[in-house]
Amino acid sequence: MAIPGCSDEPPHERYNQADRDLLRRQREQEQRSSGMSRFGPQVYRGYQGLSALPWFDLDEHGKLQCIDDSVPLAIDMHSHLGISVLLAPDINLQARTERTRHLLDCDAPNAPCRLDLDVYANANFTEEDERSMQRSTLAQGLWGSDMAATQTIPNLLAEMDAMRVKQSVVLPIKMGLPFGDNLTSRWLDAIDTAKVGDRLVAGLSVHPRGADRIQQLRSHAARGARVMKLHPTVQAFYPDDPDMMELYEEAQRLGIVLFFHGGRAGIEPESRQRYAMPRHYEAVLNEFPKLQVVLGHGGARDGSAMLEMAVRYENAWLGIHGQSISALDTMINRTGGERLLFGSDWPFYHIGMSLAKVLLVTEEKKRHAVRSRILQGNALELLPALAISQD
Repeated sequence: MAIPGCSDEPPHERYNQADRDLLRRQREQEQRSSGMSRFGPQVYRGYQGLSALPWFDLDEHGKLQCIDDSVPLAIDMHSHLGISVLLAPDINLQARTERTRHLLDCDAPNAPCRLDLDVYANANFTEEDERSMQRSTLAQGLWGSDMAATQTIPNLLAEMDAMRVKQSVVLPIKMGLPFGDNLTSRWLDAIDTAKVGDRLVAGLSVHPRGADRIQQLRSHAARGARVMKLHPTVQAFYPDDPDMMELYEEAQRLGIVLFFHGGRAGIEPESRQRYAMPRHYEAVLNEFPKLQVVLGHGGARDGSAMLEMAVRYENAWLGIHGQSISALDTMINRTGGERLLFGSDWPFYHIGMSLAKVLLVTEEKKRHAVRSRILQGNALELLPALAISQD
């Protein structure tokens, strides 16, 4: 729900024409290089089309499932539930529906999308897909979204089971709205009501400029939330803003993992892109060395710069969701697979899309240990105190 900001143009050094040109060149290079790596073209007919890969098949209802028992049980570090805020009625998060409508609804009846695994994930959105997502986003804050109403706990668990995902970290976002903006509490309550705390690990979010942000952080932490999601482009703040340091210091003191949306996705309003340049995250990593920081999406379309920065800091972790198989291959080569975290960004996408990329890039026997590290080992290292267990 990134609504265009109305603030003044930032100083030149915060965002400039070179930054805009970099995003344009990334898009152009991505389109030219898709399918040109050693993995060849990786284009499928919707999520169901991933059943052509050796690890997957379709069940009797035509839904994708992972059928290879040798695939390690995974921990999804990046998921959400259906969103309703402001005037929208609450979603029944305990409901089971016939199918999940992902934001990229690749398995819509009679309309499977062209799914390319060798581009950044949102490059698979057509113009109509983007319009549909925008309509759904608007509905999430006003009259209620039919799409979001399918993004429930039972539907998430069903997809996790089909994809061999043992646990998912569910990340809310505090929007900074005048009312109806309590996703953290609602999702914590919903997970408690469903009695699925062993499968879904509730995260938290506070608004960067909220007067009570420190108290909210402490309150959510007292309920057991241990991963804090902050989204610079949605919440309109620079990660290195001096006013944020108090929040980071408290998160470090409490042992909270900080999960940033990292980098520019390219589909947010241009007025918000300035907040997510990789250089704006470095001060957090440098000044709070005991604070474990996840850079979501591996920096998105700014992945190259984010990767180079992340390898310099031992407290930096890269979420891999969204990155192409070529980019993921590079990330593994640069890191040896250390501090890379599996994530799906459900319900934007089917979990199978992210899983397929990991399996393809780690298919060689010499990379099987890296596969296990990405799918579960790194998350267990990051979150040893969160009762996340593979027992």
